[in-house]
Amino acid sequence: MKLRNIAIIAHVDHGKTTLVDELLKQSGSYRENQRVAERVMDSNDLEKERGITILAKATSVVWKDTRINIVDTPGHADFGGEVERILNMVDGAIVLVDAAEGPMPQTKFVVGKALKVGLRPIVAINKVDRSDARIQEVVNEVFDLFANLDATDEQLDFPILYGSGRNGWMARAPEGPNTDGMAPLFDLVLDHVPAPTVDDGPFRMIGTLLEANPFLGRMITGRITSGTVKPNQTIKVLSSDGSTVEQGRVSKILAFRGIERAPIELGEAGDIVAIAGLVKGTVADTFCDLSVDTPMQAQPIDPPTVTMSFIVNNSPLAGTEGDKVTSRMIRDRLLKEAEGNVALKIEESEDKDSFFVSGRGELQLAVLIETMRREGFEIAVSRPRVVFQRNEATGELMEPIEEVLIDVDEEFSGVVVQKMSERKADMIEMRPSGGNRQRLVFYAPTRGLIGYQSELLTDTRGTAIMNRLFHDYAPYKGELAGRRNGVLISNDAGEAVAYAMWYLEDRGPMMIEPGWKVYQGMIVGEHTRDNDLEVNVLKGKKLSNVRASGKDEAVRLTPPIRMTLEKALAWIQDDELVEVTPKSIRLRKIHLDPNERKKHERLREAGAA
Repeated sequence: MKLRNIAIIAHVDHGKTTLVDELLKQSGSYRENQRVAERVMDSNDLEKERGITILAKATSVVWKDTRINIVDTPGHADFGGEVERILNMVDGAIVLVDAAEGPMPQTKFVVGKALKVGLRPIVAINKVDRSDARIQEVVNEVFDLFANLDATDEQLDFPILYGSGRNGWMARAPEGPNTDGMAPLFDLVLDHVPAPTVDDGPFRMIGTLLEANPFLGRMITGRITSGTVKPNQTIKVLSSDGSTVEQGRVSKILAFRGIERAPIELGEAGDIVAIAGLVKGTVADTFCDLSVDTPMQAQPIDPPTVTMSFIVNNSPLAGTEGDKVTSRMIRDRLLKEAEGNVALKIEESEDKDSFFVSGRGELQLAVLIETMRREGFEIAVSRPRVVFQRNEATGELMEPIEEVLIDVDEEFSGVVVQKMSERKADMIEMRPSGGNRQRLVFYAPTRGLIGYQSELLTDTRGTAIMNRLFHDYAPYKGELAGRRNGVLISNDAGEAVAYAMWYLEDRGPMMIEPGWKVYQGMIVGEHTRDNDLEVNVLKGKKLSNVRASGKDEAVRLTPPIRMTLEKALAWIQDDELVEVTPKSIRLRKIHLDPNERKKHERLREAGAA
């Protein structure tokens, strides 16, 4: 059967996964009466809850006697490592662009990678039925983007389709016809995307996606570059430096058929398949015939920019809510994650009780923490820190800079510019983006953006949209002002009492509720001033035999600040940790004992002096 391999790439929320739903529907992948979930490719719980794609996934449809393998990719810059890898597997890309928003930072990032690999993209202008659509301007912006990314003349001559993924149609003109469904897109893929190039020689394949299957064990997905592979065939795995990782037998070969995977008897060059049976081979390794000695080189991956410490939970409540608490369990889980996710880097500390986990951004690390807590892990995590580098020529300290694009109502643009300048950001561009909105573009240090998302939404009453993308390393920009308020710290262990909390309300907003368990050194609220304050939230009401009217009225408390995981990670300071368990998210000081805290404070001040 004829083959085509394509990826769908776009910015977050531009409609990739919805488009894949329609392609599957209209290609006859489902039965007439089959019940299908919305955004069927977003299969894991976190993807469904957040409405975003986190992992790249492959599917396959048949159109006019040609099998089209489609890879759905994430749109968030934090998961860019997923996109960089899958570009090895495909021969073409559909670049999906929102008809109102136009090309955004992530579009630029992925298209740049795709053009570098030599892919000839198809541009699909999605959501043309939006009331604020500006179709012709967006087409011009896409052309300018391609030109800025040094596209070849052949790549600049890209075909354009217009349509609405949600309504299930694409056409050569913005006004339709919208009666042909997705047929124009399928036909264009067959005409424009070349058939997979196949090399001569024995079986070779680069591992691109790794997953654990409960029945088949470890499964590696990739595109077969040359030769064929059969079940029970003995193959070997070569690492990028040419050393043999392992030799083993292929137990099963699965190919994508719609959203299901079916076992096949022969994997042929050019097809995207999943191989089971090998226990050590991982992403970027070469899976090959025993006669092959030289590995294939995978695409280089951009380096991580943010790091966090994952520490064994040592609070007084450790082990009460989760069942996976030891350093060995945490280490095994992190190493397993790093195998499949090439954008993550794990380092063990000398004391073996903490691990430094580096990734592309807070969201990527927060998703990892959330996944672990749902699996029953208890950990303490530090504030995200940026990964600095030294300039080899001058010895100067370099820090990661991000390109930040903020769409905001005109009335709030002043406060956004002010807050970004406080965070050492340089404004590059400011222009109207239609509908009384402004588009602001900044180059800002990554460490200045940690925790800015929630502050931005508060400043702009929820109307701003922020997108960010790693730009480059630049000289260190100096100290940044951190959180201005201190914290309220519990001075004893027990259960919080409403009466005590009511008396502390003028000290600052609380983060706990009556009846919650607290311990010495745990953060229970935010102080109204800039210093930390130890408080007693356990003090009950003195009982006496004198009853006066009005004395025993119910205590009414102000609702506490609700801390989500991302909010907590951004809010804490360097001497604080977030304790994450399957049931709770608590904030605490690194040193729970007050004397220990004072000692470290004095040492820090002496070091600074």
